[in-house]
Amino acid sequence: MAYVTAASPRDKALPALLSAFSIELTPGDDKSIDAASRLLPVATETFIAGLRRVRVEQVVSTAVRLRQAGMTPVPHVAARNFARACELDSFLSRLSAEADVKRVLVIAGDRERPAGPYHDSLAILQSGLLEGHGINTVYLSCYPEEHPRIASSRLEQARAEKLSAALKAGLAVGFISQFCFEAAPILRLARRLTKQGIEAPYRMGVAGPASRATLLKYAMMCGIGPSIRALRERSGLATSMLSGETPEELLREVALAQANDPTLRIAGVHFFTFGALANSAELIRRLTGGKAS
Repeated sequence: MAYVTAASPRDKALPALLSAFSIELTPGDDKSIDAASRLLPVATETFIAGLRRVRVEQVVSTAVRLRQAGMTPVPHVAARNFARACELDSFLSRLSAEADVKRVLVIAGDRERPAGPYHDSLAILQSGLLEGHGINTVYLSCYPEEHPRIASSRLEQARAEKLSAALKAGLAVGFISQFCFEAAPILRLARRLTKQGIEAPYRMGVAGPASRATLLKYAMMCGIGPSIRALRERSGLATSMLSGETPEELLREVALAQANDPTLRIAGVHFFTFGALANSAELIRRLTGGKAS
């Protein structure tokens, strides 16, 4: 007689962490857009990066294609990219009318100097334009490691100001963290948010499967901190013959920590895909024991 034993909490930890995930791609990345429609569950939140040189038209058309494929498009709104208030107004109007966008990630953007009147994401949140165009949910960025240019105390103050402004505007709020390569900073951030009484869900950012060279390139561009050493050192489960480096060990460590300490309240995982969305979708499928969900 064969006996079936129940899965242990350890076995359930990783699928539980991955039960809510989002994924990010670059506007106009046809390969990743097609992969999203084939490999991701219907309604998956698919973030559209807000890069400095990307035209508004590309972002809108990508959002439309994702919506038509059954995904939930979540465009970045990069404050410093808009030269005039009317440009932001038009952008949000088009996203709403053409792609039924209800959720956005609001960021300052990577410009040293603003192109127009919006210097930071707080200015966007206080503009009234988001809720005016039917946006009901905003995601805000946060950093597990120290920001390369902004003091931690200032980041925490800005986080409180943005959270207050969003809630005052009647918007639901979630946090998406920058990716890093070690569990400790992710867990520290979760504990810090809990200690500060922040109830908005926190989704941990991870770098999806990619070559080590690609990950190092983006880590340097994004100012990833000391955890970059883990990328240089990790091996075993972290390496795939097909996709190079994977975040599997990192995900398992965080999942087990949360299983042992539910007060961490990490609400899911956000995958940065670097032009290789299919690799992240396959990893999710494998780690959850079936279709990505």
